[in-house]
Amino acid sequence: MTSGRSYAEKRTADARMPADVERPEAARSLSAKREKKMKRLQTEIGSTEGRKPGPDAASAGGPSGGFWRGKRVLVTGHTGFKGSWLAIWLHELGAEVVGVALDPATGRDNYVLSGIGRRIAADLRADIRDGAALAGIFAQWRPEIVFHLAAQPLVRLSYERPVETYETNVMGTVHVLEAIRATESVRVGVMITTDKCYENREQVWGYRENEPMGGYDPYSSSKGAAELAIASWRRSYFNPERVGEHGKSIASVRAGNVIGGGDWAADRILPDCIRALEAGRAVGIRSPRSVRPWQHVLEPLGGYMTLAQRMWEEPAAYCEGWNFGPRAESVAPVWEVASEVVRNWGGGRLEDLSDPHAVHEANLLMLDIGKARFRLGWEPRTNLAQGIALTVDWYKRYRTEPVYGLCVEQIGEYMGCDVR
Repeated sequence: MTSGRSYAEKRTADARMPADVERPEAARSLSAKREKKMKRLQTEIGSTEGRKPGPDAASAGGPSGGFWRGKRVLVTGHTGFKGSWLAIWLHELGAEVVGVALDPATGRDNYVLSGIGRRIAADLRADIRDGAALAGIFAQWRPEIVFHLAAQPLVRLSYERPVETYETNVMGTVHVLEAIRATESVRVGVMITTDKCYENREQVWGYRENEPMGGYDPYSSSKGAAELAIASWRRSYFNPERVGEHGKSIASVRAGNVIGGGDWAADRILPDCIRALEAGRAVGIRSPRSVRPWQHVLEPLGGYMTLAQRMWEEPAAYCEGWNFGPRAESVAPVWEVASEVVRNWGGGRLEDLSDPHAVHEANLLMLDIGKARFRLGWEPRTNLAQGIALTVDWYKRYRTEPVYGLCVEQIGEYMGCDVR
């Protein structure tokens, strides 16, 4: 079924580039030094090129290359920021990836520049609000594992488009759950929501998985509502006490503010910083004192994949809600994060654009990750400084290097990180 090729089979292949991004001819192939480094990184992340896989990372709280090889995995939202990174990682681990999403938002998105759509088993366009279309895709491709990431993910946009936000985030999730229910081949479903699904009381300790759902703005409340729907379908149709009858395990996962290369979304601090720095402008900061749990994109993705493997092995034991956030030292104000971005970039300045009349956004939000640490053996591999360094490095290099190789390199570097 797999039609794509993993990175080592076409290491120097030029990723598809939009017309407005120049790539020097000299950057079309990697140096001998980088070739050697890439071979080492491929082994570390368990890539599938006819070589033996790297060491099983599951025992260290990471995804296992041996487990994912040959698994049929459907990813909704694979053209988005997190989804594109997940598709790359799964493909490198040997999974047969089917992506279902809308078109990418910009010509510079990680999905476009990496060319991951040409490598995976199927790169499909569908709106998750169309339940019939989703059902047809599931029936045709018969996935075994589903990661549901497709969403309307922006707080400020949700104020402008509340109905669309609810249709996508709530009913879209219901359609995915129904497609899972109707597809016998599906054994595991990992439903991605957000840390903002909790009823935020601006408390100074992290939210645990058993705390109430809520949400002030349409985006946050839509994700809280999606969590309630997931819990209802799990009790009603995928009850762990009857897993022998239905054969499915469904979990929801919540991450913090995710950063990483290839994100160009509006109203996110890292893309805002990069756009301003590339243009030589001051970086405008809307909420400089807001505190968030920051983490590199590979942190929660590694957690989702680890959880999915455990769900496959013990379907009744792990089908519940999970937090995959950063350590406490990576919870920091927006201004501090932007300052670190400027430092890594090598120059630039910040401008406070605080507006007392702006729409409401949470000022303080943290996650408690104790359950994932103790029950899954998962914990963050990077601290805030490392996550920002990886992110800025991507943005410094995406114009002059094959982006798929850059992503694979960063996955290998991440797997080797240890902040303890």
